[in-house]
Amino acid sequence: MVRRTCAFCPEGESGSVMYIAKERNIAAHQDCLLFSSGFVESEEYNPDNLDIRFDVTSVLKELKRGKRLVCNFCRKKGATVGCEERACRRSYHYFCALCDDAAIETDEVNGVYRVFCPKHDPGNRTNHYDAANKRRRRHALKSSTITEQMSTEEMAEENSLRILKRKNNRQKVRIDFLRKCKQAGLLDDIFEEMLDTLHLAQEKLMDDNTSETEYEETVMSLFDCGLFENILTNIHSGTEEKIQELLESRRQLDNKIELLQDLKEVVLPPQENTASTSSTASE
Repeated sequence: MVRRTCAFCPEGESGSVMYIAKERNIAAHQDCLLFSSGFVESEEYNPDNLDIRFDVTSVLKELKRGKRLVCNFCRKKGATVGCEERACRRSYHYFCALCDDAAIETDEVNGVYRVFCPKHDPGNRTNHYDAANKRRRRHALKSSTITEQMSTEEMAEENSLRILKRKNNRQKVRIDFLRKCKQAGLLDDIFEEMLDTLHLAQEKLMDDNTSETEYEETVMSLFDCGLFENILTNIHSGTEEKIQELLESRRQLDNKIELLQDLKEVVLPPQENTASTSSTASE
């Protein structure tokens, strides 16, 4: 495949590098290829000649595999980027993984390109993954012994810096990605698709015939995206404010009732005293 760079992207921009195979009418982002779970770089890969980094046969095979996989973020097929947690079944398109706040780990020296869904982000876990067993290698390279020689404190400090850098890079990529969507006139389409997905989720939750498994998956998807939980938080906040307003109104009404009771006793004396006064006057 021939390596090309987007003419509209700034130099060095993440996601600007693409690979094209004109004879098969295929174009793919470099990152989409590198992070695809079942993809392997060409055995002829040479850092000095990036045009032979990927071969068409491998790309077609991965595209075929992706047709069976649904993205956890956009709910569309073609999600070839899987979470590195073995027990996790979440898959993404690469840019959908960024939008879903997935953790991206890159080690170009060792040919390691990994994605963790937000639930399994190593930065949020106490037990980190065993790099020797979990990492996916893109081409044969000797194991590095640098990490083994580092002290525990040095490793912890390096991990913290790497996580911070990764989050900053991830945020920049997401912002740049949405800006490009806006420039390309895609934002309206994206939000329409999001609304359609939410309407579909609403129908499933309201339908008494929805299976328990599908019901649970829909609920988990709503909470995993973050938007649903934020809305519930806002609703809870608004409900609390409404409760306080009603309590204040009740206190004001109680005060008014008490005042009216006092006025009633002053203006209208007891019935017994009134009857006695009338009898005296008649005599």
